[in-house]
Formats: sequence, structure tokens, C-alpha cells
Amino acid sequence: MALKPGVVSGKEYVELVEACKEGGYALAAVNCIGTDSVNAVMEAAARNNSDVIIQFSNGGAQFYAGQGMEDGFQAKVLGAVSAAQHVHLLAEHYGICAVLHTDHANRKLVPWVDALVDHSEAYYEAHGRPLYSSHMLDLSEESIDDNLTECARMLERMAKLDMSLEIELGITGGEEDGVGHDIEEGADSSHLYTQPEDVLKAYDLLTPLGHFSVAASFGNVHGVYKPGNVQLRPEILKNSQALVNEVHNVGEKALNLVFHGGSGSEKDKIAEAISYGVFKMNIDTDTQFAFANGVGKYVEEHMKAFIHQIDPDDGTPYKKYYDPRKWLRAGEQSFVARLDEAFKDLGSVGRTLAK
Repeated sequence: MALKPGVVSGKEYVELVEACKEGGYALAAVNCIGTDSVNAVMEAAARNNSDVIIQFSNGGAQFYAGQGMEDGFQAKVLGAVSAAQHVHLLAEHYGICAVLHTDHANRKLVPWVDALVDHSEAYYEAHGRPLYSSHMLDLSEESIDDNLTECARMLERMAKLDMSLEIELGITGGEEDGVGHDIEEGADSSHLYTQPEDVLKAYDLLTPLGHFSVAASFGNVHGVYKPGNVQLRPEILKNSQALVNEVHNVGEKALNLVFHGGSGSEKDKIAEAISYGVFKMNIDTDTQFAFANGVGKYVEEHMKAFIHQIDPDDGTPYKKYYDPRKWLRAGEQSFVARLDEAFKDLGSVGRTLAK
């Protein structure tokens, strides 16, 4: 199986997802906020011969457009559009297959996703493919019926453009750009575990409409928390797959499953989740820290250059050290190194479909 390098969507995206499940590996889904992080993701994917998912939260998209843009909603839309165009232009030259995706969108952010689908409609008319490969609706705070009804509306619209929809069933703990739930030590965490019956209900409703994936909660959280606060139970994913297969006889991995909150997770739990049909794992907190750590070490090593343009004692000019390209590159390199680890954990090294 081989795909053309660049952004994949439609049948190519479906092929990529199936290759992951059949091959027993998953793709890293990396949240980005600007060209530095986007380029670092593509660099890491290229050097690991791995395909990858580049995704943007609403806040990341807004930051991409610039914090100085007064209209916050417009910034979230145009930032996401600009970021997608950047990836469309460059991904094929990195020689990898890239999936473009937007992350958590709760009820108040549905208009943001609708606006992006508007842009994909125009892009599809001009180029024969959508701007984004997929979008996510996180309506896990709503009732299951409200959640699935809105997801069905969105999927019907997106399927016409060869786009996929990611939905959330159950609640992923923690918080990401204003979407999520705080985790408190000792609190009832039953809501962090998705019921297989709900997954079956989603499968029955959405399968006739188009391609979709499920972020089923099995105790995972955004961020890195004190060990023991939450217990990962990947067997919930296995049970969901088993129920769908029992009812519809569609095989052991009919569901396309997503692992949210991958940062800080135990490696054996990651491997177990992949064995049950997870093709995508989100990673954000660890890569944020990696970028900051790389920059921090550089600043620490060249502290004088971040205080003085010229050394006050001997007149040494420091321009070559405080040049943003130097310390931003240090952040990128640290970011890439953390992704090397993620690709290895997910088993995607050397598995690119790009030819």
C-alpha cells in the first residue's frame, strides 16, 4: 500500500487508518500553535519515516493567527485555515503523509467547526479535496442523544467533502484550551469510562453516514497528573469492539479508536490500547514541555545574551546568540526528540505509506 506524500483525506485517510489497525501501530496526533511546532512535527515524521497527524485546538488556531487580532472568533477560523494551507504546501516536500485535524470542540465551538467546513467546501471546489482531513466534536458534556444528533448533522455535511469526524463518548479528564474537566484527587471518576453500549449506539447511527472515529474514555486525562489519580483501563476499548462485532459481525477492530491524553501514559497501556484498534494518540503536554525545556536550556547556557546586546565587560556582541532563530531552533530540536520517543512507543517508525 502506497500513498502520495502530502495531506491525506477521503479514501487515502481511510487506507491510512486501516493500515494502522492492521499493522498494530498508531499515529501521533500533535497539537501545534505556529510554524515552529508544525515544521518540527514534519521534521520528526520525516526522519522517523512515520506518518503523522497535525492538529490544532481552537486556542492554537487563534494563536497561529496572532494574539493581536481583535476578533477572537475570526482569529480561530483564519488561524486554522492559514495553518492548513501551510501544511498543504510543505508536507509533500517532507515526504510524509500528514493528516490535518482540529481538536476538541464543545457546544460553544460548533460554529467554529461549521466555519471551517465552509472553508473546506470552497477548497474542495477549487482543488477536489478538503482543507482538513477531519474535525472533532467533543459533546461529551451533553446527553448521549444530543451528542450523537449533532455529530450526525456534522458528519452528513462533512462526508460530502471526503472528510472524517472524530467524536467523544465519555469524558477525558483534565482541560485543554477551555474544554475538559478538572481532576481532583479522591473524586468520583466513573464518568471517565465510556460504556460500550454508547459506542454501539454511535456506531449504529453514524456508520451509514460516513467515516468517523471514537475517542472513547478509558480513564485517560489531558496533562500529566500525580500517579494513581486515574487508572487507565484499555479493556474498555476491547469490550466496545467486542460488542459491535457481536451485534454486526464486522470483525474485531471495526471501530476506529482514539487515545486522548497520551502524555505521561504508561507505555504498556499505550501498547495495549493500540492492540484494541487505537490508530491515533494525542500528545500535547509532553511536547509543550519539551519545546520549553529546549528553549530554557539554551537561555540558561547563554544568559548574558538575553540581558545585554553587548557584553558590558569585554564588548563581545551577542547577536548570534539572541537571534530568535537560535533559541527557537533549540526548542524545535527538543520537540523533535520527544516525538522520536512517541513514534517509537506507537510503533510507527519506518511505517510511512508515502512513496
